[in-house]
Amino acid sequence: MDELGRKTVDEFKAADKTPLVLVLDNVRSMHNVGSVFRTADAFLLQGIVLCGYTPVPPHRDINKTALGATETVEWQYFPTTMEAVNALKSAGYLIITIEQAAGSVMLDAFVPPVNQPVALVFGNEVSGVDAEVMKMADGCIEIPQSGMKHSLNISVSTGIVVWDIFVKLRAVTNRG
Repeated sequence: MDELGRKTVDEFKAADKTPLVLVLDNVRSMHNVGSVFRTADAFLLQGIVLCGYTPVPPHRDINKTALGATETVEWQYFPTTMEAVNALKSAGYLIITIEQAAGSVMLDAFVPPVNQPVALVFGNEVSGVDAEVMKMADGCIEIPQSGMKHSLNISVSTGIVVWDIFVKLRAVTNRG
């Protein structure tokens, strides 16, 4: 790890974070949850909010894919996603759902705010983001897809969206 220049747990916790929080709305797969933790660690995100019946650490099936990221990434749990969204809105976050919906903005066209943290809401593997949460959101991002299938696994979607926003935020930060 030293050769790779990786942060220690303490260095990670003390580091300035990317102003993104990931909200998991009733995600059922522990492997998907663990994968999202790894993505949050990789891009030094502010944290993860686990909601509803989304499994929470510690659990060996989450740890299997998280590979230690549950020790670095801050996380919290809310009984409902609506409670989480309301708390994040009160804390000043822009709430953006990731969903195929009327009025969504394609990911490549989405411009993240530079002076406001963003909470990205990812929904259940089958039913997507809850309809009430969709109504409360400030916007919706859709990942452009050209194939026959029109959905991606949540862990893949998370990686794509976070990478895109991370690159856009880094470009603005490096210019200013």
